Amino acid sequence: MASTHGAEVLVASNRGPVSYEVIEDGSLLAKRGGGGLVSGLSAIGPETNAVWVCAALGGGDREAVRRAGGGLLPAEETGGQRVRMLDIDATVFSDAYNGIANSVLWFVHHMLYQTPLEPVFDAEFRRQWASYEAYNRAFAEALAEEAADGAAVLIQDYHLALAPRMLRRLRPDLRIGHFSHTPWAPPDYFRLLPDDIAAELLTGILGADRAAFLTQRWADAFTDCCHAVLGPGIPSGTRIGVHGLGADADFLRERAHRPDVDERMAALREEIGEGRRTIVRVDRTELSKNIVRGLLAYRQLLEDHPEWRERVVHLAFAYPSRQDLAVYREYTAEVERVAETINSVFGTEGWTPVVLHVKDDFARSLAAYRLADVALVNPIRDGMNLVAKEVPVVSDEGCALVLSREAGAYEELGEDAIVVNPYDIGGTARALHEALSLAGGERAERSKRLAAAATALPPAQWFLDQLGALER
Repeated sequence: MASTHGAEVLVASNRGPVSYEVIEDGSLLAKRGGGGLVSGLSAIGPETNAVWVCAALGGGDREAVRRAGGGLLPAEETGGQRVRMLDIDATVFSDAYNGIANSVLWFVHHMLYQTPLEPVFDAEFRRQWASYEAYNRAFAEALAEEAADGAAVLIQDYHLALAPRMLRRLRPDLRIGHFSHTPWAPPDYFRLLPDDIAAELLTGILGADRAAFLTQRWADAFTDCCHAVLGPGIPSGTRIGVHGLGADADFLRERAHRPDVDERMAALREEIGEGRRTIVRVDRTELSKNIVRGLLAYRQLLEDHPEWRERVVHLAFAYPSRQDLAVYREYTAEVERVAETINSVFGTEGWTPVVLHVKDDFARSLAAYRLADVALVNPIRDGMNLVAKEVPVVSDEGCALVLSREAGAYEELGEDAIVVNPYDIGGTARALHEALSLAGGERAERSKRLAAAATALPPAQWFLDQLGALER
């Protein structure tokens, strides 16, 4: 099944580097994305024959695939990258993405289930699981078609856990890597899954030559699950690796000083008021991000330390996520309700304790980073959390970091952060008080060390390290 295109390096992910919108005149508007994979593919240079395989996520994407005849998208729309987008049946995609990836695998790895009532693995689950298999098979077949003999293939994340084994069966000549961007559940929690499904997920990833993770903790959990579910040893000989994705310092610092960010800073300063300290969080309204407990901890701070009233503002950016799922809509509403309650209880004519923004705005996020005295990153569980790494890099005066011990970033940043148990409201309130009370010099020194650790493995090098390890 070798391809006439003969790509030497391939990346596979649910979301690609470009998305499309059909505008009024019927033409397509292409919007390019960013992130570690985009930087990584750019780092290997145009002389390397590379292809990115991704899924069509909406009507605009599907139309772009039709106009490209199912082949590679026009290079002028993708930033010069060679991209093949897959128009997977809409029902199959929804079952695989919403039904399995986001409502089962994400919940397992982030340990989010309320176990007295969920999960329920019934006939509907089995129907959706068949779609997840079909979705993974579509990727495996496309990669097999596009790859040159002996090509390197980097498959990304929990959406595509079955694809390595499927691809191995189609193209045993390929060098295959799988990278998990989420945490990995410990065996006792992973085994909430039906036994056959747990085994399929593990053997799917073990179809790769190399399985890699963001931290040693997640890598060890995967290995423990293999031993518990499949028996002692890694039966395929798959090598396990760790690559802790870092912040892109050059990009962030340049982007954070453009005029649109300066404009957002002026607007935020007006909302904050003169001379006040800032506690900043920037998250999607994802259940695992723990935004509600963060707000409750801020409320506890104002109750326990009234001296901070009118002297500090919590900039809380909670951008909508997965609003097609009811539980996410309910969570977003709760974030807004708690923020409104804090403002109604503590706010005064000249002071709004919580400035909440729910509309995604990257320039405004960077403006908040620059203004941050304290960054609050308190997830229940997180594969890495790049916000924890980005704020110290961008903060103008240096910031203190209040960091959950359950974030992957804790492994690298814990020494200079103020570490919290994400479930402990009182403990997080005390950590916020400690962070706000740090002397300016100490805060700046901590921030400098945090920024150095945060940028140790920038996205381009992160990608190249994985590629090099796979080739070795």
